[in-house]
Amino acid sequence: MPCLPEDVRALALMLPETVEGAHQGHPDFRIVGRIYATLWTDEERVVVKLTPELQAELCEAEPDAFEPVPGNWGSRGWTSLDLNAAEEETLRSALLTAWRTVAPPRLVARYEGLALDPE
Repeated sequence: MPCLPEDVRALALMLPETVEGAHQGHPDFRIVGRIYATLWTDEERVVVKLTPELQAELCEAEPDAFEPVPGNWGSRGWTSLDLNAAEEETLRSALLTAWRTVAPPRLVARYEGLALDPE
């Protein structure tokens, strides 16, 4: 079953110290003031911040769901996830990975073993 924009919001806000904001008219999710995900509700996609290496791995493993954002943003790891092509587990994993990519090391260490499980 495809993911919905509401799923993105609910899952992102489960991550420690996440704050919802807005970026260029789109809801975004931040950790210590740094954006790790931006929700494009009208396009049913979420853009997540990954390392370029993780981006390459995910785009190769799930090319129907993931693609680099065009231009320089994409070359820096910003990756688009099509919510219609993503299972909930894929969305959970992408958000958690983006959170870990952007969060300060002290927070990542504090929440070692963190799983994004809504149950």
